[in-house]
Order: sequence, then C-alpha cells, then structure tokens
Amino acid sequence: MSNTLAPWLLPDGYGRPALAALLREGSLVTEAGRYAARRSATRHARRRTPYAARAAARAAEPVLLVPGFLAGDWTLTAMAAELRAQGFRTYRSQIHANIGCTLSSALVLEARLEQLAERRDARVRIVGHSLGGMIARGLAARRPDLVAGIVTMGSPMRAPAAHHAVLTRGVRVLNRLADAGVPGLMSADCVAGECAHLSFTESQEPLRADVAMTNIYSRRDGIVDWRACRDPQGEAVEVRASHIGMAVDPRVIEVVVRALNAPPAGVSVRMGRDSA
Repeated sequence: MSNTLAPWLLPDGYGRPALAALLREGSLVTEAGRYAARRSATRHARRRTPYAARAAARAAEPVLLVPGFLAGDWTLTAMAAELRAQGFRTYRSQIHANIGCTLSSALVLEARLEQLAERRDARVRIVGHSLGGMIARGLAARRPDLVAGIVTMGSPMRAPAAHHAVLTRGVRVLNRLADAGVPGLMSADCVAGECAHLSFTESQEPLRADVAMTNIYSRRDGIVDWRACRDPQGEAVEVRASHIGMAVDPRVIEVVVRALNAPPAGVSVRMGRDSA
C-alpha cells in the first residue's frame, strides 16, 4: 500500500474496508430505484392535491449541500429536490468536482456561507456527503456565526484515511497531476503535509454549543470505515445504505429531513438508533 496519505490520518482503532466491501456499493441500483419509485408516488399525490395546498411551509434556515470526493453538486440533485419539497431552501456548493485542496475548498465554501447568511439573514445548515461532511465539520468549528448545524453522511471525520484503497489510488493520481503542474488539484501536501494537518486538526475542534450535528453512517458502507463517521459531539444515526447510495436513498433523506427539522442544539431529542 502506498504511503500517499499521512499515517496520522488513520488513528488506531480504525481501518480500511476490505476489497470485497466494495461489492456492497452495488446496492446503489436498488437505492436509486427506491428513490425513483418515491418520486413517482410523490408526483401522483401532488397532482391529486389542490394547488393552494401543495406548498410546504418554508424553513427559516437555508441549507447548503456539499458533495463528496470526486463528486460535484449534481450528485446531490435528488436530495435537493426532496428537501425543497419539504420546504427547505437548498443551495449548491458550486463545486463541479471535489478534487481540489480541502483547505482551499473550505475557504470557497466559507465565502458561499457568508453570501447565503447575508442573503437570508440567517445562519446556514450544511448537509455534506463523505468529504463534503468533513469540510462542513471544519467550517462549523471555525465559523459558528455562519453555521447553525451540519448533517454528515458517510464522512470519516475521525480517520480521513479510513477508506477503500480505490480512493487512495484516486488521490495518488491527483497528486501526480498536481506535481506535473495541473492547477486546482489535491497535492501531496493536502494529504500528507501541513495542509492536511491543518485541515484534520480543524475538523477535530469542538463545536459551539448552539451548533447542531448529526452523523449518518452505515455498516454497509463499502467505501469508508463506518466507525470513523461518528463524532463524539454529534448525534449518530445508523442507516442501511451504501456509501454512494446515501445521497439518493429516501430512507436516508428522511433522516436528513428529521435532523434539519430538529430543535436547536442543546435540546435533547433522539432522532435515530446509535447501535454502537
């Protein structure tokens, strides 16, 4: 195995999913089919509902969706549609492909948060998938004045390197291209140097008491170690879904909706089962 990633990104107690674990990601087909069936049923129900009764009550806080590694905003289109149907104002991260320096991405998203907070005169909630959730965790620690809460889905915050070898190969390719002079890509410093250390340290910082956090994880995750997806400060909620499928599975989206509708941080409300 290559030493592309800094060893401290894989603390004791966490590991990389086995090669065969990737086969579990095949359930994405079923999860996507479940979403398609849900959307079809929703459309039929909407047609039978009087126009005046169709609109859901608008949530006060805007919701920013952040995609995972190698992914872009399009991967969260299904979730955005479902959240909007529930009355949430959703916004894209404007990330076309999450393949750049994590710290640089965080700075771009911070500017996006400032824009949304000013526009809506409210703190923002962030829903992040995989790497997107890890970036959200760091932003929530650094800018609690902008972030009301975060929901992470399959985000290995406790051990960023606790992922399948196929992702490590992807990181290695990006590093080599960055070394060759291709701009805007994740360099070696982003995964093994000072940049990586700063990003990881920030994602471990304590959250302010009024910043809510829900960590969605799945033991069926074929990409990352599910144990690394549960933050001691968060509300851990177990789902049955693949890593990629978390972005489209209606059952996961229901958990996200409940998290976003939960009372402000500090009010104790159980939203799911943490079977640690």
